[in-house]
Amino acid sequence: MPHMEMRADTAQRRRLLLDAADEVFCAHGVLAPLELVVERAGLGRATLYRHFADRTELMAALLERGLDGLEGCAREIGTRPDGLFLLMYDVAEHIAMSAPLADYWRSMPREHPMMDAAHTRAMAILLPFLQRAITAGLCRADLSEQDLALAMDMLGACQRGSDETERKALAQRGCRLLCHALATPAAAAAL
Repeated sequence: MPHMEMRADTAQRRRLLLDAADEVFCAHGVLAPLELVVERAGLGRATLYRHFADRTELMAALLERGLDGLEGCAREIGTRPDGLFLLMYDVAEHIAMSAPLADYWRSMPREHPMMDAAHTRAMAILLPFLQRAITAGLCRADLSEQDLALAMDMLGACQRGSDETERKALAQRGCRLLCHALATPAAAAAL
């Protein structure tokens, strides 16, 4: 029993560190001193380094957590034919809320193992939704994985607003434009 409690405590400390890193990096950029993350989490420096050897590991964990969130959203949406559009709005919203993190990930070379794994996982989540939308006549039949990946990259333009409110407005507008570009004419009229 004590072993299980320790694992729960460890998971809680990890969550605190990730929450703090997300807040600090959004407020001060991804190059903010890790000491700010430690302070925001209310934990010691050793705890940070026990969980994450360096900034790159911390960023990778934030990326994984973002993909976990996308996966959770996909589960909630289920098999809705319009699920792809709902997921795109979710991605746009998260980019708007975490602009410095999105900028960091966009700056990474696609060939980087962390980015390659993230792309593979994201496409595994998104492609069934694309296929359902195509089958339902909501998306153009000629869309490919490369098109979907490009659309997701284009959502990154949402981060250019000067504050979160402006970024969210840009995210909504950008996502609406992309959804119309992917949709069939009949489906676009209903978006």
